[in-house]
Amino acid sequence: MQRHLCPFHCLLQQWTAGGLTLPDTTEHKFPRLCLQAWLFCFLLAALCFPNRTQATVFKVGVVGPWSCDPVFAKALPWTAAQVAVNRINRDGSLSLGTTFEYVVLEEDCQTSRALSGFLGYHSRVSAFVGPANPGYCEAASLLGKSWNKAVFSWACISHELDNLRSHPTFARTVPSPSWVLLRFMQHFRWAHVGVISSEEESWVETANKVANALRAHGFPVGIVATTSDDPSRLRRTLAKVKNVEDLRMIILCMHSALIGGQTQKLLLETAQDMQMTEGSLVFVPYDTLLYSLPYRNVSYPALAKNTKLRRAYDAVLTVTVDSKEKSFFQAFQEAMDHGEVPRNIDPLQVSPLFGTIYSSILFMANAMQRVRDSGSWLSGGNLARHTDLLSFYGFSQHFRTNGSGVGLLDYVVLDTDGLSWELHPTHLVDMEVGMVRYFGRPIHFPNGISPRADSSCWFSHGTICSGGVDPFLVVTIFLSAFLIIFFSFGLSYFIRRRISQIRMVKGPNKILLTLADVTFINPSLSNKKLSFDESKASEIGRSASDTEHSLKSPYSTASLAPATHENSNVAVYEGDWAWLKRLPSGNFGAIYPKTSDVFELMKDMRHENVNPFLGFFHDCGVFAIVTEFCSRGSLEDLLRNEDVKLDWMFKSSLLLDLIKGMKYLHHRTVCHGRLKSRNCVVDGRFVLKVTDYGYNEVLEAQRFPYVEPPAEELLWTAPEVLRGPCPGLHGSMQGDVYSFSIIMQEVVMRGSPFCMLDQSAEEIVQKVRRPPPMCRPVVSLDHAPMECIQLMKQCWTEQPEKRPTFDEIFDQFKNINKGKKTNIIDSMLRMLEQYSSNLEELIRERTEELEIEKQKTEKLLTQMLPPSVAEALKLGSTVEPEYFDNVTLYFSDIVGFTTISANSEPIEVVDLLNDLYTLFDAVIGNHDVYKVETIGDAYMVASGLPVPNGDRHTAEIANMALDILSAVGTFKMRHMPDVPVRIRIGLHTGPCVAGVVGLTMPRYCLFGDTVNTASRMESTGMPYRIHVSHSTVRILLELKEGYKVQLRGRTELKGKGMEETYWLVGKDNFTKPLPVPPELKPGDPLEMVKGLFASVLRQHDKCKRCFQCLFFAKRPLDTPSEDVAGADHSDAH
Repeated sequence: MQRHLCPFHCLLQQWTAGGLTLPDTTEHKFPRLCLQAWLFCFLLAALCFPNRTQATVFKVGVVGPWSCDPVFAKALPWTAAQVAVNRINRDGSLSLGTTFEYVVLEEDCQTSRALSGFLGYHSRVSAFVGPANPGYCEAASLLGKSWNKAVFSWACISHELDNLRSHPTFARTVPSPSWVLLRFMQHFRWAHVGVISSEEESWVETANKVANALRAHGFPVGIVATTSDDPSRLRRTLAKVKNVEDLRMIILCMHSALIGGQTQKLLLETAQDMQMTEGSLVFVPYDTLLYSLPYRNVSYPALAKNTKLRRAYDAVLTVTVDSKEKSFFQAFQEAMDHGEVPRNIDPLQVSPLFGTIYSSILFMANAMQRVRDSGSWLSGGNLARHTDLLSFYGFSQHFRTNGSGVGLLDYVVLDTDGLSWELHPTHLVDMEVGMVRYFGRPIHFPNGISPRADSSCWFSHGTICSGGVDPFLVVTIFLSAFLIIFFSFGLSYFIRRRISQIRMVKGPNKILLTLADVTFINPSLSNKKLSFDESKASEIGRSASDTEHSLKSPYSTASLAPATHENSNVAVYEGDWAWLKRLPSGNFGAIYPKTSDVFELMKDMRHENVNPFLGFFHDCGVFAIVTEFCSRGSLEDLLRNEDVKLDWMFKSSLLLDLIKGMKYLHHRTVCHGRLKSRNCVVDGRFVLKVTDYGYNEVLEAQRFPYVEPPAEELLWTAPEVLRGPCPGLHGSMQGDVYSFSIIMQEVVMRGSPFCMLDQSAEEIVQKVRRPPPMCRPVVSLDHAPMECIQLMKQCWTEQPEKRPTFDEIFDQFKNINKGKKTNIIDSMLRMLEQYSSNLEELIRERTEELEIEKQKTEKLLTQMLPPSVAEALKLGSTVEPEYFDNVTLYFSDIVGFTTISANSEPIEVVDLLNDLYTLFDAVIGNHDVYKVETIGDAYMVASGLPVPNGDRHTAEIANMALDILSAVGTFKMRHMPDVPVRIRIGLHTGPCVAGVVGLTMPRYCLFGDTVNTASRMESTGMPYRIHVSHSTVRILLELKEGYKVQLRGRTELKGKGMEETYWLVGKDNFTKPLPVPPELKPGDPLEMVKGLFASVLRQHDKCKRCFQCLFFAKRPLDTPSEDVAGADHSDAH
């Protein structure tokens, strides 16, 4: 505040501030203290008398966007302030003791710069009327507080300004516009509003403040939008408004079209084009709340000259300050008549804000009078505090305030009929009682349609309104619905429980099964015989449901006992095979309701990769979960079956089936808790299915005692589950992810869990339970793609929260497969192709093995029988005897075989004959001969049959005999290496008959005199000699191949008499060594033979016995030996 002070005032201020220096009293006769007291009393007396000749000056700054906004400039702030100040200074009823002056201060249209300019007005004025921009009202008020200067504004909206503690120097000159809108909206029950502003920043700030004020009172502000004069932007803005549901009213924060607001004019015309002015919306101008818009006998050119705007204005309700005695135009005309306003101004071109500026200055003057009357100092705070109970006449209406300084102006609601250009009052908004009074003239809504009223709860103080519904009605409906639902649920629960109990034991979908419902079978004896052996079937039976019981007996192919519930876990239920997963034995008791809920949940599980739950077997002391039987067994069995070749696509298909099954369970909020490769079964179509879900829940619901599983069953269990109570019984979804990672290791490596670690299951489980170090499988890049191994490591990480979910695993696995199709049909076809290829390869290998075995069998058969005979026997035909004109036969036996046998163990005799005949067999393989048979030490060979070879048969037998004799010369017995093995050989040529004798163990035998003669040739021969008949020698000589024979002379042959016989002693070009025959002749006594063995047998530990054996038969040397090669035995051939 600026004042022109008298010298006494200046002296008092200097003295109180310590700036007045008194003269030194040492030069005077009275004390210094008395002088100071006298001077103070003099100054106080002088101040007590008003000095009318020296008056103070109180300068008011009128702040507004007078230059940057032409419509605001139409308010003529200079003229309005001049008229107000002149009237105040002339008014004798106002003894202010000060002279009023004014200054018009410019406010920038940008809020930030407007505030900056406001800071510079501090030293120029004593108080402020304004600002006109609500955006910085709080800041201006706080500055006024710091400067102790009053801020009286008509435009500020925020209710925080009404707090005298925070804003002690602020006062409103008109009621808060938001309070007027609240009374208006409450009367018409329009709660859902929208706010549209023009693009000037002051109006944008106004729109935001209005929206915030309405929201603070709980009203739903559907949209706050900004627009401009651009037609396309206007249409976009109105389109957004049109899309907002349940809007009742649009507040237009912009200059009124009636006083030159171009944006509002274009907006209403565009709304008319977009059919938004047909009654569903009401448009309310905001700026008319700040002044008194004339309406009596007033014709606005904007409406008179524009038919479209006049029609659109039918959807507008104008709320403005009421002027009862005279309108703004009349008051302005009076001022003009008194010379207070220049006469060249057209009142219709002046904004009614002129009257608000005037009244605001007069408002401040009346507050100043109250301050003076109270004897208080003139300050900003005192001015704001003394605005209560004021009553004065403004420019065109009467102003009054209540005890709190709140303005009590009346507002009027103006309407048009869409045809004329006049405004008609319909309602009065009485701010003193907070009510809207009806004037008797109804509002003319376009097409007779008014916006639908909202619920009254929006306008009830302290009531929360949800969606525009009355809270009491909401509570009533809610309680009624709650009671109905409660009783309905109770009744439905009882009915559902009863129906569930009935369905548990009856009907096609019953759950509790007994022996009357299932038939236990032995799969190995069924017509649906499994395609794997006993051990594989046993493994599948064990692992398909993770049982601990041995199942060999039901699958044993040797067992013929009928299958019962005691020895089989496979049964037929409703025509299909089913598997029974047995629960621990014990006193099961009744089925608890919680267990029934678990059964119902398991029964509802339907997914192609989840093994369906069929029921619960409860009979004969056996309690078992019944599921579908999968013929391929478990995933563990499939991985161990080396006959099934698994490439990466096959493995990834199995893993993807597992992922989809677990994903389904987790989406149903089911935690498996026992996931392992044994609980993943594979059906006949190679589709993997998850089984044993709900097993832990059944155990827990039925209160089975906990039994800790063995370490081998915990290799798939997550570490946090192992560390918790009851591992194996309580699982988690993160634990299922860990178990999946161990199964991945099994699949990619085709081995058991942790197969690369040379440790026992107990050691592995202990290390997993108590790290560090962290114990996990080690998988190389040779077994799976890098992405698969990384996914595996993510799944078995130690922190459960860092493991991916099965949804994330599914997405990553699809990326690993690089977009290849993995649906069930493609997977099945691909697996069938793979299985077919594997089966073809397996059949080819088995065929090759069968061919080899067949060749071995045929070779063995041809070694026993001639090929032609063998083929005839295989065909089942009769083998006719065959006559051969000329064949050569070979007989040989061991000299002294009886003696050797007597001095040897039986196994030694067998070894001797096996070694010797193996040697003979090797020799005859080089010649065109046929081995007929061996009887004891006798060896019989023929040539010329079964395939005739002309006259070559004699040469083949002769060559063979020389080779055998040469080989025997170096042969050693293993148990008597020093005793030589001497053989006699006989050859004869002639006709014979060959045929098969007998059906059991058939033999190819030779018949005829030629056989007997050949046997006599051998028996009458000599050791290391080849005894040859005359017929054989004749052919040998005819062949002229250089055979060397010696005449033996006439020899008596049994049944033949005396005949010329020969010794075959060699052949030209035959270079193999032949043993030297002993010098013995037929008829020499046995004492001479004894000498042959004496030197050897002398060292034998059974030499006495050996000599006794040599002498037991006293007969000449030419007598046939007593073994099976004697003459009598020859008849058997």
